[in-house]
Amino acid sequence: MSTDTTGTVARDGEQRPGGPADSPFIRACRRRPGPHTPVWFMRQAGRSLPEYREIRASVPMLESCRRPDLVTEITLQPVRRHGVDAAILFSDIVVPVAAAGVDLDIVPGTGPVVAEPIRSAADVERIRPITRDDVSYVDEAVRQLVVELGDTPLIGFAGAPFTLASYLVEGGPSRTHAKTKALMYGDPELWHALCGRLAEVTLAFLRVQIEAGVSAVQLFDSWAGALSEADYRRYVLPHSAAVLAGLADAGVPRIHFGVGTAELLGAMGEAGADVVGVDWRTPLDVATGRIGRDRAVQGNLDPCVLLAPWPVVEAEVRRILEQGRAAPGHVFNLGHGVLPETDPDVLTRVVALVHELSGRRADQG
Repeated sequence: MSTDTTGTVARDGEQRPGGPADSPFIRACRRRPGPHTPVWFMRQAGRSLPEYREIRASVPMLESCRRPDLVTEITLQPVRRHGVDAAILFSDIVVPVAAAGVDLDIVPGTGPVVAEPIRSAADVERIRPITRDDVSYVDEAVRQLVVELGDTPLIGFAGAPFTLASYLVEGGPSRTHAKTKALMYGDPELWHALCGRLAEVTLAFLRVQIEAGVSAVQLFDSWAGALSEADYRRYVLPHSAAVLAGLADAGVPRIHFGVGTAELLGAMGEAGADVVGVDWRTPLDVATGRIGRDRAVQGNLDPCVLLAPWPVVEAEVRRILEQGRAAPGHVFNLGHGVLPETDPDVLTRVVALVHELSGRRADQG
C-alpha cells in the first residue's frame, strides 16, 4: 500500500480491525455514533506545556518544524499528558510557502514576517510548486508519528489560500488586512492568480501528509472572518474549494476552520469539508442550522474560559456538549487555540469531563 489514510489497512496490505479509522474522533467526523464525544485542542501541541517550552527554548520555530525528532516529540506531548482523542501535527501554516521559495521567518512575539511582500505577477511566479522532497521532514515526522500513536488518529493541517495570501501581501500579521483587501479589490486578476498558486501549494502539502499516514486534515482559514459573505464567496471560496475538492478521493475527513466566521459558516460548509470548525461566538446548534446536517461540527469552548474557576469551565463544557447534540457529529474543541497562560491540568480535566458526560449519555442510548 502506498497510502494508509485511516489506519484500517496496514502497510503490509492486511486488513486489521480498529485503528484510527474506528476511533471516536474519526467516527464523529464521519457523523457516526461512538462511545463518547471526542476532544482535542487547537494549539495543543505546545503553547501551555512546560515540556514544550523546555524543548523549544533554544530552537527557532521554523527549525523546530523541520526536525522530525522535535516534531514527533512535540506532537506526542499533549496526547501523553491530556489523553486527547487525536494528535495534530506540530508545524506552522507558513512551512509550505517557505518550502515554495518565499523568504520568510517566524519572529517570536510577532509571527510570520515576509522579506518581500507580494506586489506583482512576477512575485506570484516566484512561488514555485512543491513536492514531497521539498517537505521530506514532514513526511518523515508523520510516518514516525503514525507508528508511535497507534490507534490515536493524527491530524495533518495547512493554511487556507486566503490566510496565506494575507501574510504574503501584508508582509506579516495585520489587524485590518488593508493591503490584502486593496489588492483583492483593486487587482482581482492578480489576487486570483496568487490564491490559485497558494491552493496548489496547500493541496500538495496536504497530499504529502495524507500519503504519509495522517487520518484527517484541517484547513485553517484563520483570517477569513475579516470578510463579508459576498467577498468570501467571490474571492476566497473558489480557492478553498479547490483544495478540499482535490482531497475528495483521499479517504480522510476534511475539517475547515476560521475565526469570526459566524456569517460565513454556510459558505464554508459549501467549500467541501466534512467537518466545519466553529469559533466560540456562535452556539453549535445555531451553527448546525447554518452549515446543514450533512456536515459535522467542531468546537467551541472560548479559550479564555479555561482561565476561569473550574465550576465555570464545567458549566460551559456541559453547555457546549448539549448544543453539540444538534449536529450529526460533534468533535469537542476550543473556539480557537490554547492560550499560553492556560493551566495544562485544566485541559486534562476538560478531556476527562467531556469523556465522562458524553460517555454516560451514550450508555443511556
